[in-house]
Amino acid sequence: MRSNSLNRREDPGESLVLLESCCESLADLERSAGADRIELCVDLPCGGLTPSPDLVHEVVSVAEVPVMVLIRSRPGDFVFDRHEVDKMANQVRASRAAGASGVVIGSLTADGEVNAAHVRALVDAAEGLPVTFHRAIDHAADVRQAHEVCAGLGIDRVLTSGGAETALDGADVLAELNRRAGPRVLAAGGIRADHVIALIRTTGVREIHARASAVPALLRVLGSAD
Repeated sequence: MRSNSLNRREDPGESLVLLESCCESLADLERSAGADRIELCVDLPCGGLTPSPDLVHEVVSVAEVPVMVLIRSRPGDFVFDRHEVDKMANQVRASRAAGASGVVIGSLTADGEVNAAHVRALVDAAEGLPVTFHRAIDHAADVRQAHEVCAGLGIDRVLTSGGAETALDGADVLAELNRRAGPRVLAAGGIRADHVIALIRTTGVREIHARASAVPALLRVLGSAD
């Protein structure tokens, strides 16, 4: 009899569903037990900012899964000046030195396009670490075009709701992006246990991002590693 859950570990390769937990603290890390990857940030109410190197080191030292560090120097829009990009490049280097497994970055032009020069500078600062383009992509003038641009900039994955308020609302765009060549799609935006299976089956995405508070319920639905 077919289960109504989607076990993350039942098949190898493309059947695997990876769950990333967005954490602000060690307490969030504890709540995220069973998640496959961590995104570490602070100040989630404003959309997330770069954590201190001390916090990165503290979390990395106890985490049993990769820790991606959000790099965002201030709240507000994603149109940064050169000084802000230099600051974020230094934050990338500091996070790498503190043991981060990768970084999460993003920058747009005033016209809503991916700022290729800024992204290249941040990717270069990562020195080969995996790089995710964060939800700045959902503020781009054209999410599909932004995904294409990211493909040529050394971006490994894009964190996106498909340009909508939630991943469920943006499911059609997520499905389209997932079918394309280029960075993997990390679906985000209000993902909850009551619809995650339908979202995965509708879009084909194999990476899910959620806040730490939602992780236990998501794990119960997706299936644990045990």
